[in-house]
Amino acid sequence: MDIIISNSSGVPIYEQIEEQIKSQIITGDLLEGDALPSMRVLAKELKISIITTKRAYEDLERDGFIYSIAGKGCFVKGINSEIIKENLMYAIQEILETAVDKAILGKVSYHELEETLSLLYEEKCLKTGIIADAEKK
Repeated sequence: MDIIISNSSGVPIYEQIEEQIKSQIITGDLLEGDALPSMRVLAKELKISIITTKRAYEDLERDGFIYSIAGKGCFVKGINSEIIKENLMYAIQEILETAVDKAILGKVSYHELEETLSLLYEEKCLKTGIIADAEKK
């Protein structure tokens, strides 16, 4: 399991871990039943606090991506990718509503907002190595 931590991103480390594990589950890089590294092992590999890995794993379990078995570790839970996508789309919609409110307040045009979103999307895809969606215009 590859996890890359950026200390300069401004995103808390536990969130970076969560997002990368979620991404690996959604893309099928991690499959149902796969064991995750123990919290201690992951903390040691990433050179971070075990409290940080504990927080990430607890959040992943709460969100339904993994489950834990006492004394055995944490494992990837079987997911319904459509439900996951729907939940992510809902979260995106909430964030975009806030962005649109701010754009209207600041008199930012639709074109400027669209261009900004496009640039941010492409930049993130490049940073994460994810190929941009072919449907994107």
